Amino acid sequence: MSSLLVQGATTLLAQGATTLMVQGTTSDAGKSTLVAALCRWLHRQGVSVAPFKPQNMALNSAVTVDGGEIGRAQAVQAQACGLAAHTDMNPVLLKPNSDTGAQVIIHGRAVTSMEAAQYHNYKKVAMQAVLASHQRLSEAYQVVMVEGAGSPAEINLRAGDIANMGFAEAVDCPVILIADIDRGGVFAHLVGTLELLSESEQARVQGFVINRFRGALSLLQPGLDWLEQRTGKPVLGVLPYLTDLHLEAEDAIDTRQITKAEQVLKVVVPVLPRISNHTDFDPLRLHPQVDLHFVAPGQAIPAADLIILPGSKSTRGDLAALRKHGWETAVQKHLRYGGKVLGICGGLQMLGNRLHDPLGLEGAAGSSSGLGLLEFETVLAEHKQLRNVQGRLRLEDAPISGYEIHAGVSSGPALERPAVQLDDGRCDGVQSADGQILGTYLHGLFESPEACSALLRWAGLQDVQQVDYHALRERDLERLADLVEQHLDTAKLRGLCGL
Repeated sequence: MSSLLVQGATTLLAQGATTLMVQGTTSDAGKSTLVAALCRWLHRQGVSVAPFKPQNMALNSAVTVDGGEIGRAQAVQAQACGLAAHTDMNPVLLKPNSDTGAQVIIHGRAVTSMEAAQYHNYKKVAMQAVLASHQRLSEAYQVVMVEGAGSPAEINLRAGDIANMGFAEAVDCPVILIADIDRGGVFAHLVGTLELLSESEQARVQGFVINRFRGALSLLQPGLDWLEQRTGKPVLGVLPYLTDLHLEAEDAIDTRQITKAEQVLKVVVPVLPRISNHTDFDPLRLHPQVDLHFVAPGQAIPAADLIILPGSKSTRGDLAALRKHGWETAVQKHLRYGGKVLGICGGLQMLGNRLHDPLGLEGAAGSSSGLGLLEFETVLAEHKQLRNVQGRLRLEDAPISGYEIHAGVSSGPALERPAVQLDDGRCDGVQSADGQILGTYLHGLFESPEACSALLRWAGLQDVQQVDYHALRERDLERLADLVEQHLDTAKLRGLCGL
């Protein structure tokens, strides 16, 4: 670790820049949600605040204003702050490409792929990037709101930690610890986590937040009193369980069922082993006229109007898995019966004749046969294409915006019938001559209301109700800020933020 960077970060804090960190007792304890809530709560008070996650491991990513990629959750948190997403908000992103290895992205750019043991030795280099980004944010904003990763009490990961207490110690910031009571054992989670920390780390924890509580608070109060007495630390509040809160997930697929109208479009997405950016489908999951169904490995693809082949971090491997589960045959049958197929990014690449990985970017070097549904081939190139783009769908000339994150370069006669005309003069994607198949490299295409409606009409839905997904996300961010006001100790929070 660079002592100069640590000294610089500490000096900034002494000059008035405030950093507050949210850590969780487990994965999915509510860290991302609480950071987004606090960011919007501060933002609407006129406080200059930026989100920050030192290290993220996720296959859901977003393209930033400076042309890099960061975790999707940090892009949502940036929106909560009224900011455009920037690579400094998530300087280290790990994108798993196997059970033991991941692509390492530093300041928005892929630098290498490593096995877990290799990355453990690389953390000193990664920490320098983390502290440099934190320093820049500290210079630009009143408050830096930090999200930890997983749990700070993972004993096997504590040496050289850059994601939780290792970072908090380096920049000398206070920590809030959040736990999910809906999982059960919330007091054991909080006390046990605290016990596994060092004395200096324990002193850094300034309070607890309990998340996803159902029922009468009076029944929980004896436990809260015991927790405060046992640890000497305050409970900053208890957040209620919300069944209808929808923020883009950091990694886990949200499979909660939503009541829909009787007349709906049935959409199926096969869950590939390395599915990426499944947040593409959140607008469909929330659409009142769409019945979205994720098909897990081992399950048969049911009858549907539209099958979507999603993005993938390991396209050739996921293509092999698709065949293993019998999904290729299901796609072919679906097309014979007149159904529609949409491929996004890696899913687009699967639609072609061949997929080549000469450099071994996603596994062993080699080539694979595609589904052969369209006349083109794809070669994986060394450098990713990272862009935020705008354009128009060839369907109904509907305006569309989205982002590209892919290493593949596709070519072939099928691409002479593109799906999208981009404002920068390029064409994107492909449409089949019979109109049954459409593919695109664009993520986020369903977030554009007009494009989403056009795609749903193409897939067979009549009288489409237009939904503004961005407005839905704004609504939920405002609801989260309201929860902070109603259920947390805002006076103590303001003090922790240096206000």
